[in-house]
Amino acid sequence: METSPLEIEIRRRIALAGPMPVRQFMTLCLTHPQHGYYMTRDPLGRDGDFVTAPEISQIFGELIGLWAAAVWQAMGQPENVRLVELGPGRGTMMHDALRAAHVLPAFRAALVVHLVEISGTLQRRQRETFEKTDVPMLWHESFDEVPDGPIIVVANEFVDALPVHHAVKQLNGWYERVVEIDPNGNLAFGIAADRMPQFEQTLPLAVRDAPIGSLYEWRTDSILLEVSRRLVRQGGAALVIDYGHVESAVGETLQAVGGHAFANTLAAPGSIDLTAHVDFQALAFAVESMGATVSGPIEQAEFLRRLGIEQRAAALKAIAAPDKADEVDVAVARLMGQEATGMGKMFKAIAFGDPRLGPLPGFVG
Repeated sequence: METSPLEIEIRRRIALAGPMPVRQFMTLCLTHPQHGYYMTRDPLGRDGDFVTAPEISQIFGELIGLWAAAVWQAMGQPENVRLVELGPGRGTMMHDALRAAHVLPAFRAALVVHLVEISGTLQRRQRETFEKTDVPMLWHESFDEVPDGPIIVVANEFVDALPVHHAVKQLNGWYERVVEIDPNGNLAFGIAADRMPQFEQTLPLAVRDAPIGSLYEWRTDSILLEVSRRLVRQGGAALVIDYGHVESAVGETLQAVGGHAFANTLAAPGSIDLTAHVDFQALAFAVESMGATVSGPIEQAEFLRRLGIEQRAAALKAIAAPDKADEVDVAVARLMGQEATGMGKMFKAIAFGDPRLGPLPGFVG
């Protein structure tokens, strides 16, 4: 297999500075300015590497739009609210959400949409999606660029793409996992030469007694902490939908996907997608430390059911041709799937917000 341009760059950096932490490797693979996976392609859809919930059915984005409208009402219906999406993909979810917002004209009139997207390729695709939209739209490369004020944030399959650290437990403590060049000249995983001092004190209690050889995975990205600060300071709420586990635990979840199939994590850097499961317990703890209140996590199927997916599907089928009605059923079944790897079970929804808002829509049984 031909060596990818990014692999050449990674090998150069390892030769100069030594083995590379997993987080740095994942960051380069996804967001290197010239060769990063998200910077050079549209990864979505049948011709891409994966399909997200908004691409499966318009109902998903419409329900997210109704969720945002309900949050806006709970906020006291501010006349100017920032509706922010982190990692908007092709813009499909936001496009469907804005269509649903027509049912509450005052909400739609109050909106300015902010899309946080680092990929120029995807930004261009999003601008095409919103070419005829009458709602003000602004693009940012960082959440920090979103202006102050009341805010509603949505993020679907965003957190799983944030880079992770890895640590491996040895007899005398924890060592950071790295990417190195093995004796055969291949990229391989290894562990750093020096252990991580005081690391064990930072671990969740359930992880501290892990057996020798255990791997622990965690994120240090500050974007959701900054979102939480904003919500508490200026009012609003955030919704995160992603796949992951509800309790912190040891075990590796870093995976590579290319062409809708799993791939070797270290193969062809920059040409395949890298993701890792969301640790919802760690996320909730971090959010609460900023003073925000947390709702969930709950399974995606339950969240969508509470938002009215079955009623919306019935309404669509009532006006659809018979073959299109069948497509609605298939799409809803996929979003609600309860098998072990089904989206309805594996994906979770969690929301956090200004404590004054109380329980958030979709999270009250």
